[in-house]
Amino acid sequence: MLWPALFLFQATFQSPRLMESSGVAVSREHTGVLWTHNDSGDGPYLYATDLRGADRGFLLVSGADAFDWEDIALGVCPAPLRSTACIYIADTGDNLEIRPFVTLYALPEPVPPQGPGDTLGTTSAPVILRVSYPDGPHDVEAIYVSPRDTATYLVSKGRGGSVKVYRVGSKEWSAAKPSETIVATVVQTLDIRPNPEAGRLITGAAVRQDGRIVALRTYGEIYLFHPGVGGRLTPARERPCNIAGLEIGGEAIDFLNDTTFVLTSEAGRRHPGTIDTVVCHP
Repeated sequence: MLWPALFLFQATFQSPRLMESSGVAVSREHTGVLWTHNDSGDGPYLYATDLRGADRGFLLVSGADAFDWEDIALGVCPAPLRSTACIYIADTGDNLEIRPFVTLYALPEPVPPQGPGDTLGTTSAPVILRVSYPDGPHDVEAIYVSPRDTATYLVSKGRGGSVKVYRVGSKEWSAAKPSETIVATVVQTLDIRPNPEAGRLITGAAVRQDGRIVALRTYGEIYLFHPGVGGRLTPARERPCNIAGLEIGGEAIDFLNDTTFVLTSEAGRRHPGTIDTVVCHP
């Protein structure tokens, strides 16, 4: 049995451009601001909103491409950047699992745009890292950046029958050349059995600001873990939290505080995408 999550409230995206919110990050520099982006089919844009779904405008990520953006995270900047807080963007979607490498972007968190008409701004140029997996291509829709070891962790969706955690160390960002592809390290295979029919595929990840809890979400569940040595994850609770039926096509998650999560979803034919706030205790 699943443990029911406590639903707090739901809002809808007011921006008509946000049709498939695939990642969400709660700003630590700008109170009340959420960063999000669309899945494949859009350009390299970061959208600013809030818990009520306000349209705050968007920014072009300078020098980035958007093949299949799947997740976004906030974390300590990699060595090449002198700023303290960075946005990490994962262009890691691979439905057919054929991409020879995927791309990670890291850029200092920008000043958010101010409203629906604020759409001409650009970010500073990101640091770009090309990444491959040692065991072949995977569809990855979940990343997080650990505040403990500043490494970037990627979690496979589970299309191949298992959910795996991969690690890219912080030093890899400074050592890599633009044309070089870094091979991620396999951390572990998680005891989560993918089930597409039940919506049990990993679609997003987040780490608590103190680094003590990692959350992985599926379309209907939130799994909580304690990170350990080398980034290995051990369950923080016996059963995942149940969020089934709350969203349609929900893919994103971030911590609002130690026990409260922000979830976002794609739009449907007759309704905009949603922003849900739920409580799931470790």
